[in-house]
Amino acid sequence: MEAYLLGQAPSLTRVQVAEKAGVPLDLAVTLWHQLGFPHHTDDDVAFAESDVEALRLSAELVRIGILPPDSQAALVRTWGRSFARLAEWQTTLLAGLAVEAGDPADGLTDLATDVLPRVEALQAYVWRRHLASATQHLLEDAGTLTSSEAQMSVCFVDIVGYTTQSRSLDGAELVAWVDAFEQDTTTLVVDRGGQVIKTIGDEVLFTVADPVAAVEVALALTARGADEDDPFPAVRAGVAHGAVVRRLGDVFGSTVNAASRLTSAARPGSVLVDAGVHEALTADHDGEEDSPWRWRRLRRVSAKGFKNLEAWRVRARQADD
Repeated sequence: MEAYLLGQAPSLTRVQVAEKAGVPLDLAVTLWHQLGFPHHTDDDVAFAESDVEALRLSAELVRIGILPPDSQAALVRTWGRSFARLAEWQTTLLAGLAVEAGDPADGLTDLATDVLPRVEALQAYVWRRHLASATQHLLEDAGTLTSSEAQMSVCFVDIVGYTTQSRSLDGAELVAWVDAFEQDTTTLVVDRGGQVIKTIGDEVLFTVADPVAAVEVALALTARGADEDDPFPAVRAGVAHGAVVRRLGDVFGSTVNAASRLTSAARPGSVLVDAGVHEALTADHDGEEDSPWRWRRLRRVSAKGFKNLEAWRVRARQADD
């Protein structure tokens, strides 16, 4: 199995790999650590020719500046974490199928031989599609070509009563429940031109350029959560609009922090927004009667990092409002 996955049986030590790649051993070890690979001593025969080529390519990326010293560690760690999670999910899936086949050892080998080439090709396709999408977004906003900071809306959507609910479900039920929450949320976010940045168990963080779209997504999700006939969980949300620093697929800055604090302060089924969102959504309306939104200004939110965070509760105007 290892020989198949690596392209050939391990025949090299890490010292030999570094020598053949023309890379200092300390740099090679640093890269492997950042990628999250298992530790090996200088005498362990645990590497193959594919490791030599990969190390050589890594060194070339460092040389041409794609992996600059100030961001090399963070970027490589991101690669390592992302692919480690993906690999764990894939092997768990294959193992389950192998057990169902009746012979785990032979079944896993057969499945890996038959399935993994297709999975590898599909992963490359998905990566290229996301790369094309990210490039298009970059070209549409010329300012991001020279700056990692952009104006956008940030929203956290948090499951209400997650701890209590998780205790009443077994492992498979909990996984299915959370997967459905993440899938439905992601579909709605993507349909409105947004991007899911990350999921954290009971919480989804997404960004979108248009604050109207961010609020509409948040309201749609809270409405689903309030529907007793809909299996979608009860949620609350916080939305903030302003400068956001983007780095390695994540977002940082006070706007992100404000959205998080507003989510924590929101009541179940409600959506809280900051001054940036409120200003953007009321700018084109003469008054509340002309607006598709209903607003309620709340007491300023006191939270870590914010002395007086302005907050409004927003909901869609109903026909009888």
